[in-house]
Amino acid sequence: MHTTSTTPSAFARDAYPYLRSNAERTYLDSAATSQRPDAVLEAEDVFARTQYAAVHRGSSMATGEATWAFEGARETIAGFVGAGDREIVFTENATDALNVIALGLSDAATFGAPDLAFGPGDEIVITEAEHHANLIPWQRLARRTGATLRVVPVDESGLWTIDDLTAVVTERTRLIAFAHVSNVTGYIAPVADVVQVARQAGALTVLDACQSAPHLSLDLGALGVDFAAFSSHKMLGPTGVGALYGRAELLDQLPPARTGGSTITTVTLQDAEFLPSPQRFEAGTQPVTQAVGFGAAAAYLSAIGMDRVRAHEAEMAGLLVDAVRAVPGTRLFGPPAGAERAGLVSFVVDGVHSHDVGQFLDDRGITVRTGHHCAQPLHRRLGVAATTRASAYVYTTADDVARFGAALAEVRAFFGADR
Repeated sequence: MHTTSTTPSAFARDAYPYLRSNAERTYLDSAATSQRPDAVLEAEDVFARTQYAAVHRGSSMATGEATWAFEGARETIAGFVGAGDREIVFTENATDALNVIALGLSDAATFGAPDLAFGPGDEIVITEAEHHANLIPWQRLARRTGATLRVVPVDESGLWTIDDLTAVVTERTRLIAFAHVSNVTGYIAPVADVVQVARQAGALTVLDACQSAPHLSLDLGALGVDFAAFSSHKMLGPTGVGALYGRAELLDQLPPARTGGSTITTVTLQDAEFLPSPQRFEAGTQPVTQAVGFGAAAAYLSAIGMDRVRAHEAEMAGLLVDAVRAVPGTRLFGPPAGAERAGLVSFVVDGVHSHDVGQFLDDRGITVRTGHHCAQPLHRRLGVAATTRASAYVYTTADDVARFGAALAEVRAFFGADR
């Protein structure tokens, strides 16, 4: 069994207004949406109250101050994930970012970007474990271009290996899209190995970093991926803003998925010429206040130290695994006990629907997620319609997990499933 330890002061629950206001509740749904600390809320508030203006439009002092804050947030986020400033594009969220990539690639043939064009005979590789956001855009790209979608299978625990992936990749593979961390199993993918396989095949790599950017020390440049996507609201920031990462030379070729103001250099009645990245992708008024909050969240996590974040969550992951495995009649998915995993667990309780498990826990003040977690193909492979997921973050404590485990132990008896 894992032993408990004192939560570091930098991770204090008192820094989060929601947790202060709901001290009686245990929040174990950070994989869906994390809570925001005072520092992030204050950064948004200060900008909205004292610097709020249009960005990149006009030459006034107000515009200059707002633009400075907006671009400062971009610089902070870029540093947080090991990217250059021109390699971070603000999007609505990670789902939007993945769609921007796929839609851009689908237009490459008609937009004068032949190196990025897809067509019949080309192959797109994804895994069976993907979130719908990293599946449906590639389905659409395949349909629009005549390319073929190929799938890396997972085992009965929802896991895949680099050998599984290598067996699917061929000389016709043009793109490999995969999650760095599974939002269902907590599996951490071998990114460096996948990049190597992709390079040998001459394929692009697209990394879904939604569950890794908030929890792991991430250097996208060093990892060598071509594109990546992540969201603010999973890493202590606001909703409504995310980020697309792309190598600068690729972003400058990728057709913009949305066009209009702020993206262009010259417009005639017949045509338009577009700016380099990132402006070519940021059409119209941007979520500037949210972007400032996003930057503040990245700065907050950097101040804690992502190595400390990972160490804390690894401990919480072990405690969560122990809590589920201690309850008879539960089935835990993902890496086996003792293996590396992110700070989340998904499981089923024999004889009790996952929604009922979640409601039971909620009635006892424990917030978890239930359902298919936007990963229906994975759940179909696991042989279940839904799972219950408990996920930790920097503010999760050993006491939170103990409370979760104690309540989970009562579920089967409450529903009469232990008879």
